Amino acid sequence: MGHLGVLFILLLCSCLRAGGHKQCKKDEFPCRNSRCIAGRFLCNGVNDCGDRSDEDSCQNCTTTGVFSCGKSDICLPAHKLCDGHLDCADGRDEDQKMCGIVKPSSQSSGTCEMSEFQCVDGNCILHAWRCDNSPDCFDGSDEVNCDQNECLVNNGGCSHICSDDTMGFHCRCPENMRLVGGSQCEEIDRCLEADVCDQLCIYMNGNFTCDCSEGYDMNPTSTGCKAKGGDAQMVFTSSGGLKWTSVTGTGRQNRPRPPQLSGTGSLAASASNRTLYWAPHGQGAIYRVWMDENPQKPLLVLKVKGSVSALALDWIHRLLYWSDVEGGSVNVVLLDSLTQHQLTSGLDRPSALAVEPLQGLLFWAQCGSFPKIERSALDGRDRLALVTSYIHCPSALSLDMPRQLLYWADEGRRSISRVNLKGQNRKTVVESNGYLDRPFGLAVFEGFVYWSDKVTQSICRANKHNGSQLLVLLKDLTSPGVLTIIQPALQPHGPSVCGHAVCGDDCVVSLKSDRLDFSCISTEKGDNKSREDSTLLHAVPVSSRSDAMFAGILSLITFLSLLLVGMAVWWWRRACGLSPSVTADSFSLGQSQDPLIIQGGPVCQNSCSVKETLIKLDLDRK
Repeated sequence: MGHLGVLFILLLCSCLRAGGHKQCKKDEFPCRNSRCIAGRFLCNGVNDCGDRSDEDSCQNCTTTGVFSCGKSDICLPAHKLCDGHLDCADGRDEDQKMCGIVKPSSQSSGTCEMSEFQCVDGNCILHAWRCDNSPDCFDGSDEVNCDQNECLVNNGGCSHICSDDTMGFHCRCPENMRLVGGSQCEEIDRCLEADVCDQLCIYMNGNFTCDCSEGYDMNPTSTGCKAKGGDAQMVFTSSGGLKWTSVTGTGRQNRPRPPQLSGTGSLAASASNRTLYWAPHGQGAIYRVWMDENPQKPLLVLKVKGSVSALALDWIHRLLYWSDVEGGSVNVVLLDSLTQHQLTSGLDRPSALAVEPLQGLLFWAQCGSFPKIERSALDGRDRLALVTSYIHCPSALSLDMPRQLLYWADEGRRSISRVNLKGQNRKTVVESNGYLDRPFGLAVFEGFVYWSDKVTQSICRANKHNGSQLLVLLKDLTSPGVLTIIQPALQPHGPSVCGHAVCGDDCVVSLKSDRLDFSCISTEKGDNKSREDSTLLHAVPVSSRSDAMFAGILSLITFLSLLLVGMAVWWWRRACGLSPSVTADSFSLGQSQDPLIIQGGPVCQNSCSVKETLIKLDLDRK
């Protein structure tokens, strides 16, 4: 046939393949499986296409901890990624969207953090980038006056030890601490570093001992923790409305029929009574749905301003939190009084919420020009930024309460990461794997992390430690949205953190004109105060007891009550025996509200008057 004929056939086959391929945009890469991915994800060492066609023709940068600079460029060590230096020829290792470290211009004139250097033009960069022989400020002011000892000014921005170098400086940490972000030191948590225990972990003499929290049993072979109290159900939203199934994805999917529940929206759940709180997108309303009713009839709980972007339920204090995209706020309502209150404002596209009532903590995320994750007390005070760097758009939050970890899904970075509740010990546990293109819902249960994905139209799960054991639970879902898992162990009961203290008696939640207030008061005072203003107060017991404990206490109270009744009747009969002259006509049951008086039979051997008996009781007390 000749070389020209072979070349013509190859070109023809190529054209035929291209003609049948999904049309990708100019800045996208066409995968062999007809998917399109952003061009910046080509040759990044991650299987973004799902069939590895975006990595097959690249440099061999598949080793863990290595980043590819492109087809004909170098393989870059991971520690050089987003370090402020352009190492790749096309600069992809410092891509602003990927690194997520550029602050909005509106903040350029503000005060930089301790770990940052303020450029002459007002922008903030990491202090560790100053005098590193590479200009990072737009005006190059970070490379001026580098012959001075930078450690003499604000300790160089280092949280602990600052060491001055011939060119620049560097930060160091004491023993048993590690350097984070080039300037901050945090304690090394050996258990989280090893990440071998599902829940409780004890490190001693180089060995790890794993255990399970209350409400879980340990699997003797896998050291995993299995929740007690029945099977868990996964509840999620899609364009068809609310649905739920088992956490394995098997079994019948239920869908409420009412039209109010169609479409995507926000979701929160109460495990104790299997109740869902549901805010359809764009309706400005929050509904309550009982899962065990058939058909499921929604009850309008609250009309709110703006569009609800997230819901979170405090099952201890009976508080429902929601975020408003248009108003840029986080709000709260007392479910027992339906009184609303705005906790925070000024947020830029709030996107997710989570609450930990046993620790008295509220978490929220925003996806705007300065994406971050913050936390506060339940009343919105004591705000603390947990994650501010290497974050693009945190679309969902979920808590691993036994380990006191906060997980988030980042739809911009296509990853799932976690930190502890102080913002430390950060780790990315799941990265783009072909089913993590645009995560929207997130839940953590037992040893797995669950997520929904809008691009792949699926719900998946993977190991919560390292992203292994990927399993696609549901496929071909139309616009899958938020998801949650309902199981009693996920909402444990315990002492009520009343504001900043654990109460000795009851915790009363009140909604004042300017704030949500928590106060510890005695049971008697709490009852009186609740009667005075029942629309604004909600009393929370110090601890929610188990059914067995409650039954035992109730039995003890019943026994003591019967004993008291018996003693009173015995004393009464003895007292009445001393007054034989009283007639039966002077006795009237209708005049008494005393529960000790028994109707329908002779109370005294020779009868006695209620009035005379009460007078004797009063005299005896004196």
